[in-house]
Amino acid sequence: MDSTFHPFLNKYLAIWGKSSLQELKELISENYQAREITGKEIIDFGFIESIEGWEQGFHFVVENGAEWELNKLSIIQLNKREVLAIIFAALVINGERLDNGNLFFQTFRREINNDWKLVRSYIEAGALTDFVLNEWEENIF
Repeated sequence: MDSTFHPFLNKYLAIWGKSSLQELKELISENYQAREITGKEIIDFGFIESIEGWEQGFHFVVENGAEWELNKLSIIQLNKREVLAIIFAALVINGERLDNGNLFFQTFRREINNDWKLVRSYIEAGALTDFVLNEWEENIF
C-alpha cells in the first residue's frame, strides 16, 4: 500500500473529527459521486450535495455539543491509485454514543500531483452501532 495513504487517512479523520468543513472540502474531488441508503430510500449525489450534507452534519455536531466517534474498520488497496476505507461514524452526545451511525465505504484516489482525494462513497445510514461494531470485532482475522 502506498506509504502516503495512512497519514492522509489520519489527517482526513482528524478534519472530520473537528467538523472542519473548509478543510474537508479540499480533500473531496470535484468529480465525487456517492450513494446513500437510508432504510429503503436510495439517494445518489455529487460534490455539491455532499458539501451541503457535511455542512448540515457538522452544524448539528456543533449545535449539540456532540463529538464524532470514528472507527476505521478496514483499508483495502483497490489498484495502484485507489484505496477503499471502511469507516463507521457515530455521534456521542453528553457522553452517550447514539444507537445509530453511518457505515461509509469511501474510495480515495492518489491524483497526478500525489494528493489523495475522496472520489466515491457508498453509505449505509442509520446502521445500528452495536451490531456493526460487534460484527466487525468478531470477524477480525
